Order: sequence, then C-alpha cells, then structure tokens
Amino acid sequence: MEMKLNLRTAVPLLLLAVLALVPLYATFAQQPFYLTLFGRIVVFAIAAVSLDLILGYGGMVSFGHALYLGLGAYVVGILSYHGMDNGFLHLGVTLLLCAVVGAVTGLLSLRTTGIAFIMITLAFAQMFYFLAVGLRQYGGDDGLPVSAGSRFGNITLDDPAALYYVAFAVLCLCVWAGRRLVDARFGMVLRGARQNDRRMRALGYPTLRYKLVAYVISAMTCGVAGMLYANLTHFVSPAYMAWTASGELIVMVVLGGLGSFFGPVLGSAAMLLIEEWLKGMTEHWMIIFGALIVVAVLVSRRGLYGLLGDLQVRLARRARTAEGKA
Repeated sequence: MEMKLNLRTAVPLLLLAVLALVPLYATFAQQPFYLTLFGRIVVFAIAAVSLDLILGYGGMVSFGHALYLGLGAYVVGILSYHGMDNGFLHLGVTLLLCAVVGAVTGLLSLRTTGIAFIMITLAFAQMFYFLAVGLRQYGGDDGLPVSAGSRFGNITLDDPAALYYVAFAVLCLCVWAGRRLVDARFGMVLRGARQNDRRMRALGYPTLRYKLVAYVISAMTCGVAGMLYANLTHFVSPAYMAWTASGELIVMVVLGGLGSFFGPVLGSAAMLLIEEWLKGMTEHWMIIFGALIVVAVLVSRRGLYGLLGDLQVRLARRARTAEGKA
C-alpha cells in the first residue's frame, strides 16, 4: 500500500502545533525562559519568511535585509522613548517607514543584478546602521531600552504570553498569505522573472515593477518582525541592522529551504535551537555550528524542507518494494 503520509506537510504542521503549545508548557513547567527562546524563533521565522519571498521566489539575494528588522525595532524604541506606546501607531509608522525605504532602496538596487545587487543592499543597510550609531539621543552604539511595550487596546506586548501569541498569529498569517501570493499570477511572474527575466519582459510583463512590489512587501513584513523583536527584548540596538544579522537571515532561509515558506520556519527553529544548545556546551560553539551548517547544505542543497521531500520519496519506494515482495 502506498504511503499516504506527506512529510513535507506533516512536519511543518507539527512544528506549528508545537509552537502554539509553548506558552502552555512554559506555564506548566514554570519555565518562562521557553517563552523568550521560542518567541525569538517565531520572530526570526517571520523575518526569514519575508526574505524568502524575494530570495527564494524572486532570486534577489539581499545582504541587507536586517535593515528593516532594525527599522521596525527603532520605531518602537524611539516612539516609546517619547511616551507613545500606542501599538497601532507603532505598526502604522513601521509599515510606512519600511515601505518608503524599501521602495527607494529597491528602485535603485533592482536596476542591478548578481553581486552588484548584493553589494548595494549591503551598502544601504550599513548606511542606516551608522545612522543609528550616530543617534546619541537614543543611545547610539550602546542601544536604547524600550520603556513601554506596544499597546493594542487591552492587549499589551509587555505581557510575554500575549506577545508570543501575537507573533505566532503573524507568522501563520505570513505563511498563508505568502503561499497564496506566490500561487497567484503575481507569484508566477516573479518566478518567471527569476528563471528568465529577458523572456518575461519580451512577453510584456514589467518585471521591475513586480520585483519592486515583492521587495517592498518583504521589507514591510520584516519591519513587523523588528517591531515584535523590540517588544521581546525590551531593547533596540544598531546591531539589529548589522550585516551579520542579514547573514543570519540568509542562513535560516538556505538551511530551511529556498522557495518554500515552511522552510524558513524550519530553518529558524533549527538554527536558534542548535545555537542555544551549543552555547551551553562550549564557548567555541561557532566552529561546531559552522561545520553543521556545511554538512546540512551538502546533504541536501534544498535545505531541511527539501530533505523531507527526499525522505518521503525514499519511504514511498521502500513501501512499493515491500508490496512487490509480498
């Protein structure tokens, strides 16, 4: 009998179910640390999913995507510093700021391709990084504590459980909306432009416009992740915009699997959990972690999500072979 279990669907759904139950387990086990750890996983999963839209489906390797994570965080930090804790204001300013910055930087960056695009996105991120370092009123290089979390009516993100569930809901929405977007005509054109941009333009599609819209959507989504991250850490820092942070997002996407919105969720969970485990073992954890990433990429170039597909095929073949022998 042919195996009916689809691992590429079952495992991500199981992961989402586990993430949904984390606050209950943290309360039962009296371990609030789990809320912080998995809250970080969920927030970075949102940022990684946003990057996957342009990297996995659009072929745009942005090495400065953490810029928008930092912008969202600084919106919360600066507005809270001035006594404004209205969450709807935080969200509105974050979306508007990331949309404007994404549109301007994207319009310039998308006129190039390959290594030039990578370097321009990195340059823009570093410009904003040094701008944040120069904001002495808001802590400069030392960062800025967030005095008050975002408040949405009766819901305040100062409450760890409320913040976690809001972040988890945003993650589920991003995965669902992203899947619908890439399956629509917009996504078809975006993927076609990735394969052969010249041919798509010859067919009459304004590929630059499609790429720019995808870039702006990605920037706004990552900005929301930054807003949630500031509420999680109660702190904002220029380090959120550093090129190393952008590199970590790329690793999450590649590790989880390019071009699959569940892949970045798997990648962020795997990366942050392994990182936390190795930190408890040795102070030289980066050496081991780097080797593990190399092994994971060599084993499956399509990431963990692709590895699930390979395992699915192997199990199906074994099931058919066992049937034939029977």
